[in-house]
Amino acid sequence: MQRKVHIDAFGAVSLVGFAAVLGFNQVVIKVVNGGVQPVFAAGLRSVGALILLALWMWYRGSWQGLARGTWWAGTVMGVLFTAEFVLLYQALDLTSVARTSVIFYSMPVWLALGAHLLVPGERITARKGLGLSIAFAGVAWALLDRGSGGPVSLTGDLMALGAAVCWAGIALLARIGALSRLRPVMQLFWQVSVSAVLLMALAPFFGPLLRDPAPIHYAGLAFQVLAVATGGYLFWFWLLKIYPAASVASFGFLSPVFGVIFGWLLLAERIGVPILGALALVAAGIYLINRPPRGL
Repeated sequence: MQRKVHIDAFGAVSLVGFAAVLGFNQVVIKVVNGGVQPVFAAGLRSVGALILLALWMWYRGSWQGLARGTWWAGTVMGVLFTAEFVLLYQALDLTSVARTSVIFYSMPVWLALGAHLLVPGERITARKGLGLSIAFAGVAWALLDRGSGGPVSLTGDLMALGAAVCWAGIALLARIGALSRLRPVMQLFWQVSVSAVLLMALAPFFGPLLRDPAPIHYAGLAFQVLAVATGGYLFWFWLLKIYPAASVASFGFLSPVFGVIFGWLLLAERIGVPILGALALVAAGIYLINRPPRGL
């Protein structure tokens, strides 16, 4: 498909759909946690994604090899990926989908701060500064509110925040240093390969591996492997090759919106004014941070 300057109808529909998948995935993780211990579930997801990704790379002939200069950075990326999903899956075990979505999808806030310090040409402009301030206010509102948005757990909320920071660290590693020379599929390979080993090794320390699993839990794991960890991210990387990165990123504000909607619609989570207000602030801040400059 030819490279495009602006998001067209296909791109808009695709990006909205991907945001919906990410929001729905929060519900899926919480449901799967009911039958499979969270860290073990995250490990199974990485193992499944690793197998499918390896088959895809073999089929496409896109294997670049583990270049010696990337080993250290790739391992660090994999460790961050492991930490992200230990924290995210545990957060969704403790607190609601709505609260987790608002806090976890604040990732662009922490990415913008890190890029300001580490990536040349990624300084925080007045518009980004306004977006950061608004999103900060939303995250703070969500953390301080103790009475709405379903089950409330400060530990779970802080874990969701930690997962967002780890995700931002992964994005920064992908843009600077040795890993920036790798194709996205190889970056994803590092993440799932290292995390598959670490998560499976860590899982026994978090309690019994199974919690009376049923077919719905296995279906949820299959969805995470196929639609998110493998197919979803490969599709997103493909969209990045076609459309401007800033325009693609601007659709990220929809993910927490879908997460809150699905938590309310499918899990009957109680959504109060504080969570809706926090969601509005975070989504608006993310949009301002990622919005392309005028004229582009």
